[in-house]
Amino acid sequence: MTVLRIVPNLAHPDPAAGRAFWHDLLGLEPAMDLGWILTWSPPVSHLDEPEQRPQLSVMSQGGGGAPVPDLSIEVDDVDAVHARALEMGLTVERPLADEPWGVRRFFLREPGGRLVNILSHAAGPLPQP
Repeated sequence: MTVLRIVPNLAHPDPAAGRAFWHDLLGLEPAMDLGWILTWSPPVSHLDEPEQRPQLSVMSQGGGGAPVPDLSIEVDDVDAVHARALEMGLTVERPLADEPWGVRRFFLREPGGRLVNILSHAAGPLPQP
């Protein structure tokens, strides 16, 4: 299993409301916009390795009615991580599921109590609203 990226998530009732701050002030571009989640990232042209762009998601909900997780961690094999979490006796707070926006994921809490979204992306581009 390999961690591919870690994205902090900020809860906000209207993710697009911060557009002036994230885009106009900091120059970030939307990497994904599904309405309830807006992920910001530097433009690819500003980075040597675009696949390693830092990202921040601003979310009104966690998708599918879920609470906003504190972190999203993308891995190459979510099923293996899920099985390992169960072997370790960790409590899964949202069961492993395929979501309509192209991820397979589950939620659990890290030792400090923060809600963590563990996910893998399906092949292909992400849907847009």
